Amino acid sequence: MIELEQARHRLEELGLGQAAQSLDAILEAASRSQSTYLSFLNELLEAELQERQRRNVEVRMKLAHLPYRRTLLEFDFSFQPGIDERLIRELAELTFISRQENVLFLGPPGVGKTHLAIAIATEAIGQGLPVYFVSLAQLVNDLRKAYEENRLDKRMRVYLRPRLLIVDEVGYLPLDPLAANLFFQLVSARYEKGSMLLTSNKSIGEWGELMGDPVLATAVLDRLLHHCHVINIRGNSYRLKEKIKTGIYSTPRKQVGQFYSGAGGSNEFRR
Repeated sequence: MIELEQARHRLEELGLGQAAQSLDAILEAASRSQSTYLSFLNELLEAELQERQRRNVEVRMKLAHLPYRRTLLEFDFSFQPGIDERLIRELAELTFISRQENVLFLGPPGVGKTHLAIAIATEAIGQGLPVYFVSLAQLVNDLRKAYEENRLDKRMRVYLRPRLLIVDEVGYLPLDPLAANLFFQLVSARYEKGSMLLTSNKSIGEWGELMGDPVLATAVLDRLLHHCHVINIRGNSYRLKEKIKTGIYSTPRKQVGQFYSGAGGSNEFRR
């Protein structure tokens, strides 16, 4: 027992806290299975490694500023049959990030755009990739404040650093000229250098009105849509899911089906 306590103490001194905590259980399992010394050591180190990876993921989750946690396992594709599940799972493999490609989720409120964005972000964080989540309103307000305080370049680096930048709720509020220009500067700075994933309740054709300047909107879209996966989501609101299933609420089919007609295709990749 003295030797066991000495070993535990030395593991703690080396900063191997989880290995020290798991020592008794792993030693007992090794004794029952008559494991080799090397196998026992590997089990001990694996326990420490898994705990460190878990803590690293937790830190990256906090740094990403995700509003809540969601995974693809929690997404009910049967409720939104218009979504190409195969394509979403391909995006979750994250090859679009290594290629500096963008993703644009279009659709009316409540259809699962943000859920899917967060689920993909969670996959990226699990792979050790830096991610940052922000709504468009928060983004432009933050950049506006930095601009007014003559520190825009420094603050802009916060949004240039992540391998994946998620900009949520594009289109819920119109942009004034300064906000639109700041958004353009960010999109231009990230062009072919880092991936962006955006969610919007506005069709592509409505972005000119959103930004108050069709020329500037064209410049933004030119950069975003070059190497971009455009996913149109047509369906009922998840927020009304249970009411719809029980028949309490019924969504007008015509309205849902027509919401994004003419938005540039349902599911496509633009090169």
